[in-house]
Amino acid sequence: MLSSFPSPSSDMIPGIGVKYYGVMIALGVLAAVSVARRRWRAAGHDPDEVADIAVWAVPFGLVGARLYHVITDWEIYRDRPFPRVLEIWNGGLGIPGGIFLGVVGGVLAARYYKIGVPGLADAMAPAIPLAQAIGRLGNYFNQELFGKPSTLPWAVRIDLEHRPSANGLPLDQGGIPKYPGATSFQPTFLYEALWNLGAFGLLVWIDSKKLLRQGKMLPAYVVAYFSGRLWVEALRDDFANKILGLRVNTWVSLVMIAIGLVWLFWGGLLRPVEERGVHPTPWTPENDALDGNGSVDGASADAAPIDESESVPAGSAAAVLGEDGVAEGGPELDGPVAEGGVAEGDDGEAADGVDPDERA
Repeated sequence: MLSSFPSPSSDMIPGIGVKYYGVMIALGVLAAVSVARRRWRAAGHDPDEVADIAVWAVPFGLVGARLYHVITDWEIYRDRPFPRVLEIWNGGLGIPGGIFLGVVGGVLAARYYKIGVPGLADAMAPAIPLAQAIGRLGNYFNQELFGKPSTLPWAVRIDLEHRPSANGLPLDQGGIPKYPGATSFQPTFLYEALWNLGAFGLLVWIDSKKLLRQGKMLPAYVVAYFSGRLWVEALRDDFANKILGLRVNTWVSLVMIAIGLVWLFWGGLLRPVEERGVHPTPWTPENDALDGNGSVDGASADAAPIDESESVPAGSAAAVLGEDGVAEGGPELDGPVAEGGVAEGDDGEAADGVDPDERA
């Protein structure tokens, strides 16, 4: 029986010198973009617009994640900040900062491309925890973000140089073990990854029922993610700054949950009953002319179609007569016109000057 999960033999992909950590983040981004594209198409929009947004949101998110990590763990970089603060391949991305600046980048891109933000956020929000779940697996290869010592079968073995130190120095460089004799630890990165997968499934299911009002999927994601982050932080035991005895990320999670709940319920949570379960027509190249309101070239697609068999030529008798042969704004007419015939002049010609024989 497996007593613990083995640590990786290397954090690099053999032969190409690329870190698994970066690869997992890239795979997470690709998976999220793919899911968001499908959801945006199902919402009746061009899926290529998602890629346009991602070109902005992903770099913004990476910068935000790195800034958050460096600011909240500045002690790690204080003695030699450069180039260490730029070495993101060694780990150190704070998700709260990534979410904040990633959303900022996405909103700026949506404004630039004139795309509706609430609908776009609804399509992209469920894909975010999917990217996070895949990216979290990169922490396994870096042997980081684990919890306290554990003897559970799924505990992960951590190499000496990555184990917690009581004096802040790596154990292979004179550090004092925080937990002497402990070799396996809680895989908190795995717990968070599984929680994120659950959040992804929950958000997709909620959206499939069309229960929430437009624009509510993003705050729903915020509440779902940080609720999980809250209990995962309680299991972590790596270095972290604390405020009133709680880790900074714990306080941030509490604040984000509060903001998410207010955002979620502000202005109403659920759609009107008659709108629930109603799905738009998926986007195809053929209906690309349709705009988001179901109109073609600015005209409403819901407008009643014109029956050409009932159209009336301008200037005809029917066009100027009302019901029962009464001219619009004039007296009732007698004779052939009132009976549905063609008014004729004294010479037997049509009143409009056209020979009756030419009408055949």
